[in-house]
Amino acid sequence: MTPLAAILARKIATEGPMRLDHYMAECLLHPEHGYYATRDPFGAGGDFITAPEISQMFGEMLGLCLAQVWVDQGRPARFILAEPGPGRGTLMADMTRAMRAVPGMIDAAEIHLIEASATLRGIQRDRLAGLNVTWHESVEALPEGPLYLVANEFIDALPIRQFERHGNAWAERQVGLGPDGALVPGLTAPLPLALLRDRMADTAEGDVVEVCPGGPSVASAVAGRIAAQGGVAIFIDYGNWRSLGDTFQALRAHQPESPFANPGEADLTAHVAFEPLAQAARDAGAAVSAMTPQGVLLERLGITARAQGLARKLSGTALESHIAAHRRLTHPEEMGHLFQTLAIYPANAPLPPGFDRARD
Repeated sequence: MTPLAAILARKIATEGPMRLDHYMAECLLHPEHGYYATRDPFGAGGDFITAPEISQMFGEMLGLCLAQVWVDQGRPARFILAEPGPGRGTLMADMTRAMRAVPGMIDAAEIHLIEASATLRGIQRDRLAGLNVTWHESVEALPEGPLYLVANEFIDALPIRQFERHGNAWAERQVGLGPDGALVPGLTAPLPLALLRDRMADTAEGDVVEVCPGGPSVASAVAGRIAAQGGVAIFIDYGNWRSLGDTFQALRAHQPESPFANPGEADLTAHVAFEPLAQAARDAGAAVSAMTPQGVLLERLGITARAQGLARKLSGTALESHIAAHRRLTHPEEMGHLFQTLAIYPANAPLPPGFDRARD
């Protein structure tokens, strides 16, 4: 039993079963034993690898996308360049390097990172040395001004609730104690839920629907700012338009395991439902693109031309790794279709480059 498992077991024994989103929050953000509070989880030596760690091309393409939006929206003399969940700072480093090709853009940028982990803040500070960076605890704390935000694999780590359909009611998943004192999942008694009234038409008996309360809250806060002050937000994550099925998962040392096996020592995520993000953004007054596959977006932004240019300077193993990285980011059988993207932008502004326009 991990130290955090012992703490949670005592809490459950005293207070009763714990809701899944509360369990997930404790596992990831407990101040002493939480996953993100205690380690650098990224890269070959961690538990998973994200797109910015695969190739510099990922961040470069997104940086150029933001640059075109900046030009299209009149080159504001000051703007907020933000990233929630910035990992090691690799994505921000690659984006800002690409932006330097656009005269005046870096001088206008104020860089702000949303990061709760002191460990990761230190790594980001080293990676972004030479840039003026400010850290925040939440998106809501960002200063006023046109907002240019990229959130890569951020929403998938926000705590979720899970509901299983039973007739015309829903049982909520929670975490309790097994006969041996281990943490185990269970279900509440089924109850009708107004929250899921619109899911009765497209679900069947036993189907699982996941709800991420924090995702729409973030999208709403970001979209309200963009609708009023300009800018763009790009969300990139693995998922689908609408939640259906149990996608709650744990990854440790690049291998899947039960999310209840080693709380505090494994990364916990769930697939993102993009529909609630889009609806929250529209309700806040912003325009929203169609959900666009990551591979399609990167190809439209010019990743193949960039890959060919870099390949001319490489040979042997380095060239093979470079070709593999391009495929991993873009191919439909790898990250190209598993990961989806969504852009939020002002209703009176041009569609950001690379994205599909949403249908009414």
